[in-house]
Amino acid sequence: MELDPLLLSRLQFAFVVSFHAIFPVFTIGLASYIAVLHGLFYKTDNPAWDRLAMFWTRVFAVVFGMGVVSGIVMSFQFGTNWSNFSLAAANFLGPMLSYEVVTAFFLEAAFLGVLLFGRGKVPEGVHLFAAIMVAVGTFISSFWILSANSWMQTPAGVELIDGSFRVTAWGEAIFNPSFGWRFAHMVMASFLTGGFVVAGVSAWYLLIRRDVEANRKALSMCLWLLLVLTPAQALVGDFHGLNTLEHQPTKVAAMEGNWETRGNVPLLLFAWPDKQAQANRFEIGIPSLASVILKHDPSGVVPGISEAPPEEQPPVAIVFWAFRIMVAIGFLMIAVALTGLWLRRGGRVYEHRGYLQLLRVMTVTPFLAVLAGWFVTETGRAPWLVYGMMTHAEGLTPSLTGGMALFTLVGYVAVYAVVFWAGVYYLTRVVRNGMLPEDEHAAVDGEVERPMRPLSAAHTPFEQDAAPTWRR
Repeated sequence: MELDPLLLSRLQFAFVVSFHAIFPVFTIGLASYIAVLHGLFYKTDNPAWDRLAMFWTRVFAVVFGMGVVSGIVMSFQFGTNWSNFSLAAANFLGPMLSYEVVTAFFLEAAFLGVLLFGRGKVPEGVHLFAAIMVAVGTFISSFWILSANSWMQTPAGVELIDGSFRVTAWGEAIFNPSFGWRFAHMVMASFLTGGFVVAGVSAWYLLIRRDVEANRKALSMCLWLLLVLTPAQALVGDFHGLNTLEHQPTKVAAMEGNWETRGNVPLLLFAWPDKQAQANRFEIGIPSLASVILKHDPSGVVPGISEAPPEEQPPVAIVFWAFRIMVAIGFLMIAVALTGLWLRRGGRVYEHRGYLQLLRVMTVTPFLAVLAGWFVTETGRAPWLVYGMMTHAEGLTPSLTGGMALFTLVGYVAVYAVVFWAGVYYLTRVVRNGMLPEDEHAAVDGEVERPMRPLSAAHTPFEQDAAPTWRR
């Protein structure tokens, strides 16, 4: 049996991207939360905020490291598996990736060092500034990466000349037609991910009655955030879908499981798409609702998958079901947030064991929703690498064999399994250890206090050496 290097390369990149995506989507939201915690401590001097900030910074450090390790491989794959694409798109993607490193990664790395090791060694205002800069760096990084990805979805500002993309308008290329809604959708997904993880961990601590004061504060913050963002994300997702309908109608048709261009398209709750038959084998749907959502008119005409030739159609079943998983999780998130609002009466939200257990389970759902969303985005673009301009087959490395692609795929799976196991192991330890009690917290804080200057008025240099006096 001959191995297909194209299929294996796509599987390899899908695995690496899926593995990597779960880390940035968490750190973007968590970095902003940590900055808020530092700001609250700076303003109120309440040690509960400080303990929360210390704890979640440790979590952030582990996840950030896993994200860096898993992300490095992706840039290598452009050269090893997709060299034709790398050469063709170098004029645009080369600068974009370098901008991400120069403007974001260096910023994050530098100030993360201050955030992790500067406690007690720099003024509190500087420590707060470092937390803010780390959060800003995550947004800048996502800006460049999502702009590059959106350009591959809706290319603009370029011309394909002699197999090479030439940039004709940098502004149009960077702020391409799908970038705005994609960026907003992903940033809100990051906040939702951070919010549900913090809420789930805080709920577990409340269940075991551990640092109740701090975790009540953390849970309350997250539930207010989720109450606002869960319905807002649904609204942003709707606008993003309308944008996709305009620029990638075949993808939306696959999301809806709609094969023929027509009006009164039902919203399918269940179907079994059959690409070979160009039809669905079984359908359960709500009449005309897809037309209402996409065209705001029950009789609105929605494009069909069959408008594109079979060789230009995406894997419909994957796109169809991934989209429904994402939407179902979204509605579940809204329900959980509204339940939290209802349980706030009388403070039951902090005591209701069933709800707290539900929040623990919900910690995994944003990651599943993000992965489902990426499957819709990337699989729905197939067979295009740059939509409408370059296919996956055209971007593949010419000399790549199926055996080579299989070898690297197996290698990445093995290495990433070790990385994931190690990361989960250390994260579990951090969470189980929890926040330091107030007395231990103060002791740790004291160990890193700065000594007074040797020539202070209170001590001679010899007295300073003999009996150091510690101060903030």
